[in-house]
Formats: sequence, C-alpha cells, structure tokens
Amino acid sequence: MRILGIDPGLRTTGFGLVDVEGSVLTYVASGTISTTHIEKDQLPARLKVLFDGIREVVARYEPDAASVEIVFVNVNPQSTLLLGQARGAAVTALVASELPVAEYTALQMKQAVVGYGRADKTQIQEMVRRLLALPGLPGPDAADALGLAITHAHAANSIARLALAKGLGAAQNQTQKAAYKAGRSR
Repeated sequence: MRILGIDPGLRTTGFGLVDVEGSVLTYVASGTISTTHIEKDQLPARLKVLFDGIREVVARYEPDAASVEIVFVNVNPQSTLLLGQARGAAVTALVASELPVAEYTALQMKQAVVGYGRADKTQIQEMVRRLLALPGLPGPDAADALGLAITHAHAANSIARLALAKGLGAAQNQTQKAAYKAGRSR
C-alpha cells in the first residue's frame, strides 16, 4: 500500500509518500508545495496552488490512501482560520482524487514516530530519517508529512487487525445468538 502524508500550511504544505508491505516502510518521495510566490492577500490563488499541487502529487505517485494533520486551535484565530482553509484545500484535493483520507493530530503523529508527544521538529526529522533509512534529514514540512504517512501505516495495520478480529468475533457472536435464540427448554 502506498500512503501519502500531507502537512497542510498556507505558505508551505509538506507531502511525503511511503510504501508499506507488512511492517516494512519504504520511502517513495517527499517535498513541499509553496505559495510564497503569491501575494498574501490573494488567498483564493494560494488555495488553488495547494489544490493543484496535491492533485499533481496524487497523479504522479498514485497513492492508495492519504493522511492529513488535523489543525489545532492557535492563539491567533485569524491564523487558525487561514490554516483551516489550506487544510480544506488539501482534503478537497485528496477526496476529489477519490482517496480515502485519515486524519491525525500532531500529538498522535509525534507519539507514533518519536514516542513523545512534545517532540520538536528536529526530533521528528531524525526519526523519519532513521525509520525510512534516508541518507539525510528531510525538510521540516516534508518530515511531518512523512511522519503522518508513517502514523497511518501503523494505524492502518492495527485497524485491519482489529477489523479481522471483530469480524471473527462477530461470526462467533452470531453463532452464539442463534444458539441462544433456539434455546433449550431446561
């Protein structure tokens, strides 16, 4: 399975792709989509660049699933609103590409990748480098995006195991219900 991680930002959106085969993670690609060449007051144009950029990444690398960071509420409500719009453009691009989208908080990603929810950017970069056997550190936005893809790889495996177990349990439970329904007269 190929997973695309997206770290949304209005100025810079990070993306990272990993292939997952069992418990083995393989680096595919990573980078950023930048809107810094567009004036700050041109919000619709900046959102279009993000939307088009993500659609291009999806078309080029053909991921099977995507994971996106959930926006946290910032001290500055205007910044939170702008970040939310960038995230909305990213999620819309993914959904328009017919990808299933999982969402994780920064805390969940840091715990999954580093093992510590308050890890800083350099710790995330270093752990992503180690987990994917990269020759150097990825940029901070690309590292966060790769971290989101890694988080989803771990979560997807766990969810699949739970679904299988639940499915088996559900079949057994149905058998028990049928037996109880038929009942015994004693």
